[in-house]
Amino acid sequence: MISERKRIASQFRSEGQGEASRIQGDKERDLAEIQSEARRQAEIIRGKADSTATAIYAEAYNKNAQSKAFYSFLRSTEALKKSLDENTSIILTTDNELYQFLKESN
Repeated sequence: MISERKRIASQFRSEGQGEASRIQGDKERDLAEIQSEARRQAEIIRGKADSTATAIYAEAYNKNAQSKAFYSFLRSTEALKKSLDENTSIILTTDNELYQFLKESN
C-alpha cells in the first residue's frame, strides 16, 4: 500500500513538472512575441519621427537664405562637436566652412 501511494505521488509530481515545463515554454514564447511586436512598433514610431524631423528640417532649411546659413552652421558645429573631445585642439584654415561662418558673424 505504501509503495502504491509513492508511485501515485511520483506520477502526480511527474505530471506537475511536465505541466510546469509546458507553462514555462508558453510563457517564453509569449514573451518573445510581445518583445518582437514591441520592437516592430518602436521601429515604426522611430521611422515616423525621423520622417517628421526631416520634413521640419527641410522646411526650415528652405525657408530663406538666412536659415540656410544657420542650419549649415549648426550642422557643421554638431559634426565638429561629435569629432572632438576635451583634450583636442582644432586649427581651421581660412577656407574652412566653420571659419567662414565665425568670420561672417563678426
